[in-house]
Amino acid sequence: DVEAAQTVIDGDIEIDALEASVVDQCVKLLAKQNPVATDLRVVVSTMRLATTFERMGDLARHIAEAARRTYPASPLPAEAQPLFAEMQAFLNDVAMLSDRDTKTAEQIIINDDKLDELHKKTFELAQSADWSGTNQQLIDVVLIGRFMERLGDHAVSAARRVVYIVSGFDPSKEPTRD
Repeated sequence: DVEAAQTVIDGDIEIDALEASVVDQCVKLLAKQNPVATDLRVVVSTMRLATTFERMGDLARHIAEAARRTYPASPLPAEAQPLFAEMQAFLNDVAMLSDRDTKTAEQIIINDDKLDELHKKTFELAQSADWSGTNQQLIDVVLIGRFMERLGDHAVSAARRVVYIVSGFDPSKEPTRD
């Protein structure tokens, strides 16, 4: 969808500006209000989330640029599309951040290994003797796979921040308390 791709590309500038605004507001709050405990946790985590989302916007822009470059064709060959659909399904859960849903956040943290395994499959596909795509599609499979894996890593980082904001507990790969 070339229109959706262009929207993502154009929206990256807005995300960059939002990040700068959020960080500036957080610094002002820290300087003027001297927040403690829960408030400090929220302000510092918000700064980190703003940076994480800005980087996610950059990665989404890279994927959108590949889609726009190859339009009307897909940057991915048909045999790669189911694998990338699975990767996309993982990334769709990031909406939990809007309502501080810690159960979804914890599931994203746990599912990170699944996305890493899917990313490994992109290399297996690209190195397969059965590869039938073009050289450009080979490059796109590897790069878009990497971008999506990094989006997942940032989603996990954001999920950890959400758990921390809500509970004060800093989860690792196993997001349950000892």
